[in-house]
Amino acid sequence: MLMDLCTQKGNISLVACATQMCFLSTLGSAECLLLTAMAYDRYVAICHPLHYTLIMNPKHCMQLVDACWTCGVPVMIGQTSHIFTLPFCGSNRIDHFFCDLPPVLKLACGDTFENKMAVYVVTAVFATFPFLLILISYVRIISSILRMPLARGRAKAFSTCSSHLTVVVLFYGTASITYLQPKPRQAEDNGKLLSLFYTVLIPTLNPIIYSLRNKDIMLALRKLLSYQHGEKT
Repeated sequence: MLMDLCTQKGNISLVACATQMCFLSTLGSAECLLLTAMAYDRYVAICHPLHYTLIMNPKHCMQLVDACWTCGVPVMIGQTSHIFTLPFCGSNRIDHFFCDLPPVLKLACGDTFENKMAVYVVTAVFATFPFLLILISYVRIISSILRMPLARGRAKAFSTCSSHLTVVVLFYGTASITYLQPKPRQAEDNGKLLSLFYTVLIPTLNPIIYSLRNKDIMLALRKLLSYQHGEKT
């Protein structure tokens, strides 16, 4: 996708398009599940701090990560294969920056009802259900934080969740606006631009967002900014 945006050629083979869609779906589902696992981690850390090391031991963490990365792979491969068995007998121009599910399904000239239903089911399992689990986790987390007697403890607990919550809002916010908004022409164009946020911008910002709580990173950033400010003056 980045290569096409840079070269402005915009050509892609059928196999490459299917591969791109499969990777996009697999990595998107893994992102949703990883965000859910991280919400569970924050829930255990704040609501059950005395049991944290027992529950979130290295073995359990590895099992969670393995499940997040692997459980979506066969589903997304099957869904992509099912879509690309459809006949494409009309235009071969995809109205998007990359091979996403909705614009590719628009090009199919066969009956796409089953495929669309499969997309809705997969979205519910790998995006909506994890988001509900994240919401439930944060309801419990906020409830526990508000019961803390000391303001310093509440501030520390909120700061523990700030990075993860920021990423959740950015990722789910842009993705929801992209796929759930009405589909007039202007909305479709806005959706294409928003899709660049959760496929390019947010993954680029993730390391920065998560590392801002690191004291060494913050110290280095302050030194860099003060050095640049000194050069300008």
